[in-house]
Amino acid sequence: MINPSVKGIGIGVPSVVDEQKGIVYNVMNIPSWKEVHLKDMLEAEFNLPVYVNNDANCFALGEHRCGAGKSFRNMLGLTLGTGVGAGVIVNNQLYNGSNTGAGEIGCLPYLEHTLEYYCGSAFFAELHNTTGKKAVELAASGDENALKIWEEFGKHIGTLVKIIMYVYDPEAIVFGGSIANAYSYFEKAMRKEMKTFDYTEALKKIQIFISTRDDISILGAASLCE
Repeated sequence: MINPSVKGIGIGVPSVVDEQKGIVYNVMNIPSWKEVHLKDMLEAEFNLPVYVNNDANCFALGEHRCGAGKSFRNMLGLTLGTGVGAGVIVNNQLYNGSNTGAGEIGCLPYLEHTLEYYCGSAFFAELHNTTGKKAVELAASGDENALKIWEEFGKHIGTLVKIIMYVYDPEAIVFGGSIANAYSYFEKAMRKEMKTFDYTEALKKIQIFISTRDDISILGAASLCE
């Protein structure tokens, strides 16, 4: 039984979406979801309006409405975990692009792979035969090799931030996702790399935050119904 106060259903998916029709294409980690008419399916089931968008967009929207990004007209929500995702807020509005993919900067070519490869979980698993969680545990114990891994990771994140600044010129960036919890281990190297950004005044102004709410993406998805 659906609570009568529910006015709609908002959903974030790790994929590009036809926002108007609510069709989800090529969902990450769900190979069978090549083309899913999610909006039609759920509206038929629940008799409520359904809104579907990219999950990183929902994260950014949540931070802008309810989190660290509330004070900024132009900001990005950047998720660091299995992959790299970003949601873009421009003039207090979520900027989707044509396919809700305006923030898919992780797919940009970088070194031998992509930014996602060096700024997500593959960096730990494939380059260092470990996990982000294990690297945090070892770094916390003072393990020098783990600290060097985080230093290397921070340099890549610094490059990612510079690209974001060149492309979007935001006032603020909010980091979320499981790897963002290790911010204290990679912040110094990240900021060192950021110093090579060409526009010093913009560099002085940019603000970086770490998400503090576990429910922020849910709040962002819910705000799609507004």
